[in-house]
Amino acid sequence: MAINYLSAVAQQYPFHLPSAQEYQDEQIIQMFLTACAKAPNTRRNYYRALEQFRQFLSGVSFREVSWREIEAYKIYLTKGFYRDAQKPLAPASVAAFIAPLKSFYKWGSDRGIGLFDHNPAQNIRIPAIAVTSRRHYLTRNEVGKLLETLRRQSLRNYLIGLSLVLLGLRVSELCGIKWKDFNADLLETSVWLTVAHAKRGKTREVKIPRELWNMYQEHARRLAGSPEPDPELVLFAITPRQIERIIKQAGTASGIQKQPTPHWLRHTNATLALLQGASLQQVQETLGHSHINTTQRYLHTVEQMKKAAPDFVQDCLMEFM
Repeated sequence: MAINYLSAVAQQYPFHLPSAQEYQDEQIIQMFLTACAKAPNTRRNYYRALEQFRQFLSGVSFREVSWREIEAYKIYLTKGFYRDAQKPLAPASVAAFIAPLKSFYKWGSDRGIGLFDHNPAQNIRIPAIAVTSRRHYLTRNEVGKLLETLRRQSLRNYLIGLSLVLLGLRVSELCGIKWKDFNADLLETSVWLTVAHAKRGKTREVKIPRELWNMYQEHARRLAGSPEPDPELVLFAITPRQIERIIKQAGTASGIQKQPTPHWLRHTNATLALLQGASLQQVQETLGHSHINTTQRYLHTVEQMKKAAPDFVQDCLMEFM
């Protein structure tokens, strides 16, 4: 005789499972964040976007939304109604508000979830975002000047700069590094960093160059005051905002004619890696890109640095020049 275990448990411990129609908007938001936003930054940004949309709806529930409400919301953002100064949001900012809505409704309308009977955001287009990262990198000499300035300041600041440009880390990932996140490979020939605070809650492994590893060990032992640092030791116990200031101020002090940010150093990492012969797949794995298309954006910069058509023409006509 088959036993209905669910009924047996329900009899012993009565509970009520609400139907999809009984969940409140706030409950649906929290379920979505739990399922789809593992990283703290992603969770915070998604919640902000969904809460802002809920305020725009003025009492209309998420279940009642059609594509019209979402399109009206896009107009609200792009025409300046969102700001007191009536200044339109940039396409990237609009996308940051709309993309979470598309993920939210796609998740909730999935047949396995069933919270929404349709996906009103399916045909909503995210504004095109101009790729500005093509010029947001430092040259080899500029990297050298920046690192030399950071080296003179302190080992910690120098390691911050090296970690960003050598490993291509996001600033939030850098802030989350603990001593226990480093591990040797099977043959103990190299050391790898487990990036446990990556975007969208993902985890990836990044190889640590030998010289950088030696400096990490020295930094950790100084912080711990011991040759054996505690596994929970945080290597850079400062905020992302503080790291941004450190890089910006070092850029000014080094005399380079740019205003670098930590993300510029991430762009620089990708560009230099490709120039030196790394494959797209290797760069994708190091940076933690979900899609190869994101990594391919750096190829444009790399191609610009290589020999262009005018160079070939000059070679042909050199005797006349």
